[in-house]
Amino acid sequence: MIAALCLTSQAAAFEREQLQIVGSSTVFPFAKAVAERFGMTGGFRMPVVESTGTGAGMELFCAGTGAETPDITNASRAMKPDEARVCALNGVTPIELKIGFDGIVLAGFKDAPDFNLALPQLFLALAARVPVDGRLVDNPYRKWSDISADLPDSPIQVFGPPPTSGTRDAFSEMALEAGCARVPDAAALGLKGKACHAIREDGVYLDTGENDELVVQLLDATPTALGIFGFSFLNANLSHLKGARISGIEPTFTNIAYGAYPLSRALYVYFKKEHAEAVPGMPEYLTELTREQAWGPGGYLKQKGLIPLPDAERVAQVRQVETSFAGN
Repeated sequence: MIAALCLTSQAAAFEREQLQIVGSSTVFPFAKAVAERFGMTGGFRMPVVESTGTGAGMELFCAGTGAETPDITNASRAMKPDEARVCALNGVTPIELKIGFDGIVLAGFKDAPDFNLALPQLFLALAARVPVDGRLVDNPYRKWSDISADLPDSPIQVFGPPPTSGTRDAFSEMALEAGCARVPDAAALGLKGKACHAIREDGVYLDTGENDELVVQLLDATPTALGIFGFSFLNANLSHLKGARISGIEPTFTNIAYGAYPLSRALYVYFKKEHAEAVPGMPEYLTELTREQAWGPGGYLKQKGLIPLPDAERVAQVRQVETSFAGN
């Protein structure tokens, strides 16, 4: 990996003593763990890792090249075509590395009632406007039991990520849009595709910013609420939180790894090709991230909740990155 990166000579070195990493709050714990291991080697200063959210991270990453721009951005979804265009316009060549899988979970207080939510029920609970008696109206549902008698008789209260979050993007597509497609009359009333992504703003859904730890704290203080975040945060808080079933499937490591859990997704890291030689440590950071002791089935990132890629795909991802950096 290091040899391949050294083949590129896209930019002259500029004065910065450490890598700057931005992006997804979901990937943040994994990036922080890698940065700490990387910093312990003593060869380089520990990278600065910021949890800006996927969307904001992409904006910073694609703004251009130079010491004032980040070298790496983490993402809980793939780069969008419009983001790739901005990168290209600003002279940025992003190198994509898929690092593993994650699940978007809805979790609540451990002693609260169990939830088993179908995707249409999730849409009806959180959408800004929903079909009622053949008409599109502002969401009238206040309790989960208003949607189905099988759901708990408690207020609908959900803490979750902001629009800049990759988790929010993925949740909107995999949960809201998919659920909307199965709600009678929705398509006929114009609710399809991105029209299904609008979340209600009447206090039922609380935007907690790019701070999954805050969601965990709010759930501890609000036993009847649910929070939306990545599986790794549930995995780290199983002593006091539990995940809701989605369409009857529990958010477990195995169910996410095999794609059985409906809200499973891939996680990514993007490297700025132009900074490969300009900033000390990018090749070595990438090497640390892709060591089997890090992202492999027995690695320390798995212990933090990352679901590893299959063996063959890990090998293919590394080869693809080497080729991209080498310019072949």
